[in-house]
Amino acid sequence: MHRVLSAHVVTVCIVLLSACGGAPPPAEATAPTAPQLALEVVPPKSLDFSWSDVDLETSYRLLERPAGASAFVRVAEIASDSSAFRFDVFLSARTGASYVLQACNDVGCSESNTVSVSDAFARPIAYLKASNTDADDEFGWAVALSGDGRTLAVGAHFEDSSATGVDGIGATDGALDSGAAYVFVLDDDGAWTQQAHLKASNTDPGDRFGWAVALSDDGDTLAVSAIFEDGIATGVGGDETSQAAPDSGAAYVFTRSDAGVWSQQAYVKASNTGAGDTYGASVALSGDGDTLVVGANFEDGSAAGDGSDDLLPNSGAAYVYVRTGATWAFEAYLKASDAAADTWFAQALAISRDGSTLAVGSNRQHDPGVATSGAAYVFRRTGSNWSEEARLAASNPGFFDLFGGWLALSSAGDVLAVSGWREDGGATGIDGDESDDSATDAGAVYVYRRAGTGTWTQEAYVKASNTGAGHLFGVRLALSGDGDTLAIGASGEASAAQLFEGDQSDTSAPGAGAVFVFMRNEAGDWSQKAYVKAPNARANANFGVVALSEDGRTLAVGAPREASGATGVDGDASDTSAPGAGAIYVY
Repeated sequence: MHRVLSAHVVTVCIVLLSACGGAPPPAEATAPTAPQLALEVVPPKSLDFSWSDVDLETSYRLLERPAGASAFVRVAEIASDSSAFRFDVFLSARTGASYVLQACNDVGCSESNTVSVSDAFARPIAYLKASNTDADDEFGWAVALSGDGRTLAVGAHFEDSSATGVDGIGATDGALDSGAAYVFVLDDDGAWTQQAHLKASNTDPGDRFGWAVALSDDGDTLAVSAIFEDGIATGVGGDETSQAAPDSGAAYVFTRSDAGVWSQQAYVKASNTGAGDTYGASVALSGDGDTLVVGANFEDGSAAGDGSDDLLPNSGAAYVYVRTGATWAFEAYLKASDAAADTWFAQALAISRDGSTLAVGSNRQHDPGVATSGAAYVFRRTGSNWSEEARLAASNPGFFDLFGGWLALSSAGDVLAVSGWREDGGATGIDGDESDDSATDAGAVYVYRRAGTGTWTQEAYVKASNTGAGHLFGVRLALSGDGDTLAIGASGEASAAQLFEGDQSDTSAPGAGAVFVFMRNEAGDWSQKAYVKAPNARANANFGVVALSEDGRTLAVGAPREASGATGVDGDASDTSAPGAGAIYVY
């Protein structure tokens, strides 16, 4: 009774004050009016939301529900009195996503209508072909993106031109399988164009220039390897004409001027060049482009720091170089702490943005009782001194799983993805049954995270949503700079589906290939966000050679066996006149 009486007294007082010219009574406390939300998709990677600003709100919240998810999650806080918001995303991972806008105040929130991203909007930004497309060139065998996603390098290791240097002129088929690299750039209008066609300064048949490529963050420094180059020189800037060391391998560094002109800066060889070492099996560049690492997976030395003996055939080695100004110098020769013959150390490389953390794959290394299961090694640099920090092995090592066959490292060097692209697990999704070996060569990816003390722990065991024998899930990997977006190629995947979220159960196009995009949320949980196919998916195209921009919002995918005879940008993807020519798709 006391509580009711007090309320009446307050009401009477307010009425009397109003009658005497006091402050007007406040509006009844209530949540804002529900906004009416509209969505416009702005390719290549923006969602533009608009609404009429409503009364009584103090803030807005944008909520997202990915396709297949049951709940909405807040993705943006928006200031009061707003009526528009641009949300920059990786559009391919938002196919079928739904959004609502909440208008909020101290009383509560009112929710808008739901808007969704149509499949029709989630298409490739560009379909890229070589300027000199030819059958079996395998354009797209190697792919690299600059940090901002506006410069793209592509290797075509079977290209046959006899040209040398930048944009040279040579007989179309004058140097069979000499190889080439191509640079494309994105302009301010969102159009891709080819900027350069690059060849080795010592082009020779069979060298396979373009086997591996790596770009600096700004896209102005490019490393390209020629895994079967035959030079006998050692170190940087040696004699390019002597061909006395068959299949020793070489790396070439190119730089771009402010005017957009490319030139070769360095011809780089191992410090202990040897025939058959396949120096250039892998390459990696730090963010500033001043640290170069080159892998030679068939190198034969037995100990780190001493490359003078050949006691461990095909054990492999990694070589580190640093640039001061425009001059490159050798810094380190790295071997595994448990180096053994035929283990292919440096088959894969990944380096942190600052160049202080290096991951090295040795995909034929052995675990006790499990031959060729594979391993990965993490090295740290202090000053110019390198030391091994960790040796990583799969949580379910198996014969010929090839763990360490491909690697991806976050910018800070604290998140590492390692593929075992011939792992046999039949599980699907995240952290499934690792003991299931029912899908031969299905492939798997393992995600590790480093604590501040330098201790690495496995964070996730990742499988495709449509695991199948022979899919080779993990044949290529890419991580965003923050380590929260992971793109995984599966070049043997067999669905004939096109674009996004198609029929994953289809098996009518063996070797068509697919890409799976996973994201990690704030709770540390990984989940698949996109299933990506070529718009012209066909059997044996091997779609799945992936690269991601720093922010994870631009994805480039190579399909080195794609068959169109088109040239340049956005040509006829339906053509099949050049089997094995290869193509790139940018999403």
